Amino acid sequence: MTTTIKTKPDLASRFVNGILAIKPLANFAKHQARQMMIKRAEEIGVFWTKESEKLQARDWSSDFTQVQNPDLNYPDYYVTSFHAYETGNLSWQAACEVESAARAVHAKIWQEIESQGDAKLRQSFHDILKNSIFEQPQDIIDLGCSVGMSTFALQELYSQAQITGLDLSPYFLAVANYRSQERQANINWIHAQAESTGIADATFDLVSIFLMCHELPQSATHQIFAEARRILRPGGHLAIMDMNPKSEIYKKMPTYVFTLLKSTEPYLDEYFSLDIEQALIGAGFQTPTITSNSPRHRTVIAQVSG
Repeated sequence: MTTTIKTKPDLASRFVNGILAIKPLANFAKHQARQMMIKRAEEIGVFWTKESEKLQARDWSSDFTQVQNPDLNYPDYYVTSFHAYETGNLSWQAACEVESAARAVHAKIWQEIESQGDAKLRQSFHDILKNSIFEQPQDIIDLGCSVGMSTFALQELYSQAQITGLDLSPYFLAVANYRSQERQANINWIHAQAESTGIADATFDLVSIFLMCHELPQSATHQIFAEARRILRPGGHLAIMDMNPKSEIYKKMPTYVFTLLKSTEPYLDEYFSLDIEQALIGAGFQTPTITSNSPRHRTVIAQVSG
């Protein structure tokens, strides 16, 4: 089965895209989005600036060498501006600010808990995993693991499992490696493309993708789903936690806020127009379950036959 790639945005999105096509306006939007996140972080007790400066002052050479694959070729979609960083995820600044950014962005999901929003979001995903996957997975890979926040959370949930984290950014993986040493956590970090992992067929029981798909063009998403299917064992599961395009939050979002959001997320239109159910079926999975796990996120779980 082939899945049609739909990329045509609606009228509001086209209006926002027109604004962002003007370079000075796009740069202003990115700056405002970044300042808004930093301010929110500091207000809830996440000391973004102090923590970033502390991490960037560290000598990362050893961690970087341990995780980097110097022969890796980066896909075109990845070498672009993400999250208000001109070099995207390929920088120390981005890697040293991920943890603070996650806590700041997720602080507003549930108004009553703010600083604990990130932890609650991860817990809501894991609650669905536990209620959907009855046989404990023994081998787990976290695709697009970033600096390891989602990977460490999976390790706590499935303490008996062998855990692997894979990401395209050696900067992110260097921070992940450092954090795993702090935790004395035994995790295998891989610097590779999620759509071409180099991993043997049928290696894992669970493939987890946490907040990555919205950062991908649809063509990469299809390739990654096919790769996940290949490296899963019969009966294995793919679990995806990401933004929910059907959330009323996004439907009612003011245009200026949506503009700030899209200025840092270049592939959001493609993600919002993706038929994720058909994409997974087309990749060889059974019909997935799709469950809302926050006011603006969903968890998608698809199983391999067998």
